[in-house]
Amino acid sequence: MTAVPVVIGMRAAHAAPPPADASALVDTHGRVHRDLRISLTDRCSLRCTYCMPEQGNEWLARTSILSTDEIVEIAQVAASLGIRTFRLTGGEPLLRADIIDVVRRVSQIEGADGPVEVAMTTNGITLAKKLPELIDAGLTRLNISIDTVNRQRFADLTRRDRLDDVLEGIAAAAASELRPLKLNAVAMRGVNDDELVDLVAFAMDVGAQLRFIEQMPLDAGHTWDRSTMVTREEILASLGERWDLEPVPGRGGAPAEKWRIDGGPHEVGVIASVTAPFCGACDRLRLTADGQLRNCLFSNAEYDLIDVLRGEGATPGGRSDGIADMLRSCVHGKLPGHAINDPSFLQPARGMNAIGG
Repeated sequence: MTAVPVVIGMRAAHAAPPPADASALVDTHGRVHRDLRISLTDRCSLRCTYCMPEQGNEWLARTSILSTDEIVEIAQVAASLGIRTFRLTGGEPLLRADIIDVVRRVSQIEGADGPVEVAMTTNGITLAKKLPELIDAGLTRLNISIDTVNRQRFADLTRRDRLDDVLEGIAAAAASELRPLKLNAVAMRGVNDDELVDLVAFAMDVGAQLRFIEQMPLDAGHTWDRSTMVTREEILASLGERWDLEPVPGRGGAPAEKWRIDGGPHEVGVIASVTAPFCGACDRLRLTADGQLRNCLFSNAEYDLIDVLRGEGATPGGRSDGIADMLRSCVHGKLPGHAINDPSFLQPARGMNAIGG
């Protein structure tokens, strides 16, 4: 495995200027942006078959990764423009050596409506050991990825025999005060589609909400095949054979539709980015580990903050103004939707681990 600086996709450092009235991050379709997903690293402790190859990955060079100071500087500006939630992702965010410091410093940021919220998506492998410090540092919400509770299947799918570590992390999260606790599972035909009910039952047992995710064209190897994707309707049909499902109203900008199970209190969610896109209510932006802003998970354009942060002559005040301008330009350039179902759709050059989950 090698580490090299990479330039992926189309940079948009000289994007069209945003509207003059930019007190909040509102795009040309009226969507107000309140959520910034920050990738802390492209590296991961698993090699899930739908995400990246087992070997031969080219990681981002460490010199291109944003420092904690740079992350905090960007987050402070974003909060001043209305971002309320920062979700820390990867790769695997817990691989970052200074993860506790990142959580602590971002959680101390004050937005227009008070302290911001810091959430995290993790594979859970080292979570049990780090969770007390993460909570003490200000972590408020947690999503843990688990696509199967079958040991051999987990090893085959992730190419690592680490199910016990993930289950230990989930148990620690379940015993904590972090609520709601969410477990994410990618539904895959011929892989875990016979386990959907078991996964929901497992989540219910630990007091968590299972959220199924339709498999998306975001693998590093570009081998995604629509025929292997288990659709929203198939997921609901499978669960409906076991439970009565009642839609939960008030979704807002959340990516998951939710259903109440047998009248409650348990719920299950489905994120159907492919068959039931929710672009019209999307309020999210993404920041990659190497300082590129993205206004859509499936975008092929990126807005380069590295030059703003590290360019010749950059000053604290100038950096803040430059970050704000780039955030506004990124939002201003957001399209109505991702067009996955259009014949002209092109899969992003970056894999999911390099974009940030």
